[in-house]
Amino acid sequence: MDNLSRLESRSIYIIREAYRHYPKLAMLWSIGKDSTTLLWMVRKAFFGKIPFPVLHIDTSYKFKAIYEFRDEYAKKWGLDLRIARNEKALADGMGPKVGEKLACCNALKTDALRMAIAQYKFEALLLGIRRDEHGIRAKERYFSPRDEQFQWNYQNQPTELWDQFKSEAEDRSHLRVHPLLHWREVDIWEYVRRENIPITHLYFAKNGMRLRSIGCETCCSPVPSTASTLDEMIHELHTTHTAERAGRAQDKESAYTMQKLRALGYM
Repeated sequence: MDNLSRLESRSIYIIREAYRHYPKLAMLWSIGKDSTTLLWMVRKAFFGKIPFPVLHIDTSYKFKAIYEFRDEYAKKWGLDLRIARNEKALADGMGPKVGEKLACCNALKTDALRMAIAQYKFEALLLGIRRDEHGIRAKERYFSPRDEQFQWNYQNQPTELWDQFKSEAEDRSHLRVHPLLHWREVDIWEYVRRENIPITHLYFAKNGMRLRSIGCETCCSPVPSTASTLDEMIHELHTTHTAERAGRAQDKESAYTMQKLRALGYM
């Protein structure tokens, strides 16, 4: 079995384990490369038909291309798409130009997610995060419990050794499940190429710049790159010293911003 097949097999096993333990399961889909790759594997895990909802947290500040891609493939793949927005925060004027990025992300992403979990009574969520993406995400587990307030105690995570997972959360909490935790950025792109997974054009270079990580349009800056094809991106990743999230504003604001956000329940 080649490397990509091994990575895929482990991820599909974790996806099916989560579904076995949690009937009220959902998957978060940001429409970025990682969550779209995860969505592809979830479809494979259940032979083309996902048996649970797919949730998109909409801040209202996403790229136009994100919304177009979401609507197109939600229809093509027959997804039970749920869209969550913190309408009250938006009505009160919350946005990327109001105070620190931490406040905006917490209101429009974390709080919107909390409300969706409460509304739909989800017991567990599948997310497409990877350990190599950010230092705080390296502390995660495949099956990561959250407390009653949906907060993450990153200092008290279950031990996962030799593929032994604690796949059941304690009473009155819910679980975040991370089937891509063992993947690297370059693995994702090699898998996208092998599987011919559709990906938004935002990742491909234009006029010497491209996006490495995609979130809200107001908080994402392109980085220098001439990689306009999958082959060129994969080659670039083997040589670049630029961090994957170098263009993400919330990562620059404070060394602890991502850790604060994830402790509060952020993806």
